[in-house]
Amino acid sequence: MSIPEYKAENYDIAVIGGGHAGVEAALAGARLGLKTIMFTITLDWVGNMPCNPSIGGTAKGHLVRELDALGGEMGKAADANTLQSRMLNRGKGPAVYSLRAQIDRRRYSEYMKHAVELQENLDVKQAEIIAVEKRDDMWHLITNLGADFSSKTVIFATGTFLGGRIYVGEVNYEAGPDGCFPATRLSKSLEKLGVPLRRFKTGTPARVAKDSIDFSCLELQEGDEKTVPFSFSTEEKPKNKVVCHIAYTNDDTKKVILDNIHRSPLYSGVISGVGPRYCPSIEDKIVRFADKKRHQLFIEPCGENTEEMYLQGMSSSLPEEVQIKFYHTIKGLENVKIMRNAYAIEYDCVDPTALKASLEFKDFDGLFGAGQFNGSSGYEEAAAQGLVAGINAAKKVKGESPLVLSRASSYIGTLIDDLVTKGCSDPYRMMTSRSEYRLLLRQDNADERLMPIGYELGLVSKDQYDKFILKQQQKNEEIKRVNETYLSPTDELNELLISMGTAPLNTGVCLADLIKRPQLNYECLERFDKDRKPLPDDVCEKVEIEIKYEGYIKRQQAQINETLRLESKIIPFDINYDDVYGLRLEAKEKLNKIRPANIGQASRISGVSPSDISVLLIYLKK
Repeated sequence: MSIPEYKAENYDIAVIGGGHAGVEAALAGARLGLKTIMFTITLDWVGNMPCNPSIGGTAKGHLVRELDALGGEMGKAADANTLQSRMLNRGKGPAVYSLRAQIDRRRYSEYMKHAVELQENLDVKQAEIIAVEKRDDMWHLITNLGADFSSKTVIFATGTFLGGRIYVGEVNYEAGPDGCFPATRLSKSLEKLGVPLRRFKTGTPARVAKDSIDFSCLELQEGDEKTVPFSFSTEEKPKNKVVCHIAYTNDDTKKVILDNIHRSPLYSGVISGVGPRYCPSIEDKIVRFADKKRHQLFIEPCGENTEEMYLQGMSSSLPEEVQIKFYHTIKGLENVKIMRNAYAIEYDCVDPTALKASLEFKDFDGLFGAGQFNGSSGYEEAAAQGLVAGINAAKKVKGESPLVLSRASSYIGTLIDDLVTKGCSDPYRMMTSRSEYRLLLRQDNADERLMPIGYELGLVSKDQYDKFILKQQQKNEEIKRVNETYLSPTDELNELLISMGTAPLNTGVCLADLIKRPQLNYECLERFDKDRKPLPDDVCEKVEIEIKYEGYIKRQQAQINETLRLESKIIPFDINYDDVYGLRLEAKEKLNKIRPANIGQASRISGVSPSDISVLLIYLKK
């Protein structure tokens, strides 16, 4: 039965999806003064965490910090709803320090829902978009109830709802995450439009009842004594309210899974979508890492006011009765009761090489993609893309040049460049190893790299920017002072140096040179530094890092300067690479498909060699 349509309102920006990408996109567009609407299948789960109730983690913490520096909301929401905070990788260098926080899932969603409801210029609408069409230079979004909303730009932030299908053993059915309705008709509309879609898959573990766990035989994992917020604007540091625990699989777990592996839709061939390489299901781990004796799982609370516990590292698509059986083999979970079973979800997403670095489609003027729609995985990756898509949709309407963040500027720039230049054959996850400039792209200096951009855009307030400027001044003055401060050898100082495993002094030495010693740091030398004034913790951290790693930082900055030189060489969008004499056939095919914006981007395309770049540079000179 055809649905009669009626004319609804007009907008500058329409966002399809109310998850992490959709929320940031909608808030950015509205805060930049554009009339915006955000559609969500259910208003009860705006900013939902259908998988792990946490924010941050390795490299992901960097993304949240960068998002906050640009004026995004995720960091503030995470700080306001933190249950436990930990800085990961403290045993390694500062380039890979990554903040991770366990989050109260319900309260985080409530926070984000209220944020979009209160936002000026933003309407929030519960509706399923079943079609997107171009008519009269406007994009028309048709809802399941027949409303025809028109908009100058559209941002797809559909998460795992687009063509969503749940798998639990032999059972599968159309659905979104957490029992929500899927968006099935929209997939057909996008296929009709010519959008290049493919199938990806992800999964989630069971949620179990807290009182059915024997915590006495589990490892305790507490939060950091000294916590650090995600947002540069958070003044009161988050408090640890809960503890987490660690358990392990064993040979019995492995036997149950292998005995039933034929019942997994992953191995029976039922699921066609490609799953995440870096977050595999427990059955995938057992098969792929057959020689591993055990696998770790983290038992984490979903909130303060719920008894649901999340089993991180144990996602599965095996039948429910098999899930119960293998969970019961784990020490501490022998009598565990499943409240929500684990499942896999398959969904449609786009080939991200169809997008520009602005996240606008190359072939569909005014259409943008963000988050899992673009082939990425993770809340943080989604939110970062949502913010950029929202900013650029607003700039599109205003007739301004898009915001394109380079790899040298941020993890956000690296994420987007990887997606649109290299594409992804499985759900993309951000890792510190993906950045060649990670010593400069630390989470502690995200404000220095990106807050001026956020302020210029109008997403960072003057008050917040003034506080940033003050901290910059404090840091620079302190680095200058430390480099001009000399310490004389004393028995007390030499006693400290020897106790820390480093050579004592025979003559006076610059304080900065002492800080550069691997065994020492800025804090431990405080009592010998008589002129030191009290400074905020984050300023002290920056002072130490910039002094200790000064030589490495200068070397990496030189590499970045060379990258920026290549990225300044613009390539015309309409160039026909078939006309470029000397390019190899593979390079012509890849360049015609990706249509890179500059030489730097072209050099990162798989299949384009240095000799192809030389040929291209000569052609552009002519």
